[in-house]
Amino acid sequence: MRRYLITRIYTLILTLFLLTVVVFSLLLLIPGDVVQMIIGAEAERISPEFVAELRHFFGLDLPWYQQYWRWAGPLLRGNMGISWRTGKPVSELIAERLPVTIELTLLSVSLALVLGVTAGVISALYRDRAVDNLARLGSLFGLSIPVFWQGTMLILFFSLTFRWMPSVVWVPMWEDPWTNLKIVLLPVLCLATGSAANIQRVTRSCMLDVLSSDYIRTAQAKGLAGNKVIIKHALKNALIPIVTVAGLQLGYLLGGLVIIEEVFTLPGVGRLVLWAIYQRDYPVILGAILFIGFAFMVINLLVDLLYVVLDPRIRYRENS
Repeated sequence: MRRYLITRIYTLILTLFLLTVVVFSLLLLIPGDVVQMIIGAEAERISPEFVAELRHFFGLDLPWYQQYWRWAGPLLRGNMGISWRTGKPVSELIAERLPVTIELTLLSVSLALVLGVTAGVISALYRDRAVDNLARLGSLFGLSIPVFWQGTMLILFFSLTFRWMPSVVWVPMWEDPWTNLKIVLLPVLCLATGSAANIQRVTRSCMLDVLSSDYIRTAQAKGLAGNKVIIKHALKNALIPIVTVAGLQLGYLLGGLVIIEEVFTLPGVGRLVLWAIYQRDYPVILGAILFIGFAFMVINLLVDLLYVVLDPRIRYRENS
């Protein structure tokens, strides 16, 4: 286990390094830079000397490798840099918006697990019946509908039908739980739909495989209650693939929040990334994407470690 963890940590560090190189390279391909965003329509009235001074101030006149090291060097000391547009530390900007992103992600995954696992188990128990066909059709729609379109349609539906719109002013849960719930209800539904569809399909497939196993038939032959067989024996042994998909969905939701937070005007990390891209605020873009990538990889590591808890037969050997 110890050697396995060390190997995974080394892999995580290498992956983060490659992520910074790829993201930084892509930023260089984006048309325009922060100087052009600042001067805007006044470009014709501003002297070339002043533009050159601005580019020198932001380090944009340096070769690309020097620009990269200017950002990555302090990162090795835990310094994510300073925002070019606000003057605040990037870590502070992320910390301010992180509670919104965490709340949306956890609520969405929780709802997706409840809906997906329940629908998957019912679908497997009533294989090829009307309930199964309806659940499979629902999962197909959940996977096919784009998140941004679904969010827009929900806003239009509730505003035109019920004359109700979620508040555009964020209220933390610890200040007013009821208002907070009304704000996050539609975003959570949007995010949970696709994840629940994936979890439902995996749960159905795993349950069908487990239910056809000999030990399930033996348990049923011994007269064990149906619910006990399904929950204690079948579902328990189907948990590893379900947990794997749930962990992946948790990571994907961190990326999907970029769209949802913009659609519902929520002040999370995803919207911070979009704002930084519009403003060409390179330190914020790099810092936020690096944080999301790090969170995704840590989640995958925790899911792998959870396998040992779910199935004691799994061991990460020292020589693996």
